Amino acid sequence: MESPGRVAFSIFGMEVMWYGILIAVGIICAFFVIYYRAPRYHGITRDRTFNLVILILVTARMGTRVYYVMFEWEYYGANPTEIFNVRAGGLAIHGGLIFGCLMAALLARIYKERFLNIVDVFFIGIPLGQAIGRWGNFFNSEAHGTHTDLPWAIIVDGDTVHPTFLYESIWCFILFIILWKVDNNRKFFGQTFFLYCILYSVERFFVEALRTDSLMVHFPWGEYRQAQVISLCAIVGAGLLYFFLNKWEKEHGGGRAINAVADDVKAKGSEVVGINTSEDEEEQDGDGSGDGSRDGSRDGSFEEHDGDGSCEEHDGDGSCEEAEE
Repeated sequence: MESPGRVAFSIFGMEVMWYGILIAVGIICAFFVIYYRAPRYHGITRDRTFNLVILILVTARMGTRVYYVMFEWEYYGANPTEIFNVRAGGLAIHGGLIFGCLMAALLARIYKERFLNIVDVFFIGIPLGQAIGRWGNFFNSEAHGTHTDLPWAIIVDGDTVHPTFLYESIWCFILFIILWKVDNNRKFFGQTFFLYCILYSVERFFVEALRTDSLMVHFPWGEYRQAQVISLCAIVGAGLLYFFLNKWEKEHGGGRAINAVADDVKAKGSEVVGINTSEDEEEQDGDGSGDGSRDGSRDGSFEEHDGDGSCEEHDGDGSCEEAEE
């Protein structure tokens, strides 16, 4: 299999690249996943979710380019105008993840939301976006691996090479499904996020070893692939945090924090999720709970008011008082 070319089509003489199309489709799909799940499973209102998604994804997108340019400064320092030529490729996912998390931390402080609750929902949509966006590397004939004679090899410059973009795309799609299911039954804040960090980093560490265009990081004792260095740090760091948070939740938490979010979603209903909760209210009315439970009147008392009078019933004794205005 060989790339059909970078250009998808042209509009008024301007070429539109497959790379840009696929990155945009990936971002849009991630957006809808986050927008759907944040109110229903994370207790974040739709309006706030929209603001978070726009600000974090835009920041992450910028981070992918800034990070790449930093590690290729020898070239971009000599050709500064190429820094803005993103249509030619040159994005680093780790930069996007780092910048996105920094923006999430800032917005969590501003909106008084839990940082780990925000990143939990974002890191369900992100692997889906990655799975789609990685195909842009195929059309650009970049981010491929070393020579191979495997039947699924792709052809780049006349040579058969590992389709590393495909390996990562498949893994990220599987990761998306795993994290979706895990997040449905979170046990502690950060579970989805840290699991992403562990599982994605394991795949990236091994696939990166096949690539021929890795960004390098220099240490006094040698030169290493930066993606592998970051992946190892993520596996160890996220693995330890996952272990200790899970252990603490089992011993001390009892699921109270996560249950509080679920109760908040249930209590706010349409305000958070944007759905019709009239059926729930009718069920409450049918079992005699009325509005008393929502008003904090646990003894069954209730008050009704109309334009010309009022009626009060207390303690279930059937007494009623009417007052003329």
